[in-house]
Amino acid sequence: MKFSRQTTLRSQATVSGVGVHSGLPVNLTIGPASVDAGLIFVRSGLPSGEREVQAAPGAVIATEFATVLGDHNGPLVSTVEHVLAALRGMGVDNATIELDGPEAPIMDGSAAAFVTAIDQAGIVSQSAPRRFIQVMKPVQVAIGDSFGELRPYAAGFRVEVEIDFANQVIGRQTYALELSPEGFRRDIARARTFGFMSDTARLWSAGFALGASFENSVVFDEERLLNPEGLRFADECARHKVLDALGDLALAGLPLLGAYRSLRGGHKLNHAVLTALMADRAAWRVVEGETVRRPRRPAEIGRGIVGGRIAAAFGPDVS
Repeated sequence: MKFSRQTTLRSQATVSGVGVHSGLPVNLTIGPASVDAGLIFVRSGLPSGEREVQAAPGAVIATEFATVLGDHNGPLVSTVEHVLAALRGMGVDNATIELDGPEAPIMDGSAAAFVTAIDQAGIVSQSAPRRFIQVMKPVQVAIGDSFGELRPYAAGFRVEVEIDFANQVIGRQTYALELSPEGFRRDIARARTFGFMSDTARLWSAGFALGASFENSVVFDEERLLNPEGLRFADECARHKVLDALGDLALAGLPLLGAYRSLRGGHKLNHAVLTALMADRAAWRVVEGETVRRPRRPAEIGRGIVGGRIAAAFGPDVS
């Protein structure tokens, strides 16, 4: 039986920018890792020397405004979801992600710069077969009016997202994706983080969004889009939610075989559903699989409903 092989990066590639919340400059370098290493964050530039943290559910210590990883000594790296989405979306199993600051760079608010870095580094096959976490039965979590579910799905990995804002500018949007490197690159990677201008002062006073700007965020007020260049997709907000979900679920440690659905979700819900899955040993198993057979339909299953003109928010479980 022919199995697909694990992958890593051929060489290193570096991107540089600022953290959207910290406002601090940071260099992020992705590079190769050994078979079965997974995705490992390496924080350099600390007085105590380098510290490492595995991209895993137990490493998540905060999810309010971004996904934050750390250990018993405290936070190590924040806003990891976009680079994780790029690595998982492009099919990279094992990699190191080294940062010399406390937060991954926001770049233009999407995962596009990380995809470019992956292309620059190159992806190579390794000697060991790829392993997957196969969802065996549905796992569901409700948090207030938010709902998330992982369920069995035979055709690979599928993400279905619905966002529903009371604000008339954003309204309701849905988006579904059958994950493949081609579909991720084309339909998801360029979707940017989004925020409400009305939240800015409150977030600044709380020490968040210090690096946010029109260059790295889609920004709305109650009536209109404020970015002069406009949107990249009519449903860019829903697509960015798919991007965030892919990054948060990459913390499973292995690619998932299943389908994820979220309603009014965000980082907190994504992590809660993944944690619930991992806590139920009857709900999943690790398998070595053949290259997943893709269904005979487009990577983008449907854009669903776009309510009004779109909107956004720099708030908990929103951006």
